[in-house]
Amino acid sequence: MRHIYRCPLRWADMDAYGHVNNVVFLRYLEEARIDFLFRPEKDFKQGSVVARHEIDYKRQLVHRHHPVDIELWVTEIRAASFTLTYEVKDDDLVYVRASTVIVPFDFEAQRPRRLTAEEREFLQEYTDDAVAGDKEEAVAA
Repeated sequence: MRHIYRCPLRWADMDAYGHVNNVVFLRYLEEARIDFLFRPEKDFKQGSVVARHEIDYKRQLVHRHHPVDIELWVTEIRAASFTLTYEVKDDDLVYVRASTVIVPFDFEAQRPRRLTAEEREFLQEYTDDAVAGDKEEAVAA
């Protein structure tokens, strides 16, 4: 399953050429990630930090007054980290593909921590079956 966030475009997001500035896409990913992780029914209350971002710009997004969709899903779950993958898109037109490695973090102890069973179960719901199947096939080969 994938999480979809309808991201509003703001006037200040565009550069001098009328395109959404590349740096702004990181903020869009952050907004989608917060929308995904910090919902009332499922909350990463113990905290997390970003360990790594990778972003591939596919085409320019021209500023407009309606939102762009950000699809987000889980591509890897480890004992003390997980990876989210994103597509910033309109229907079949992809502007950005990206991924973020997130580390659960205990802010009180100021150190990384392992995922809880509840967090792992929540993340499993958003693991893309096609991606998980590809990994299983690669391991079997």
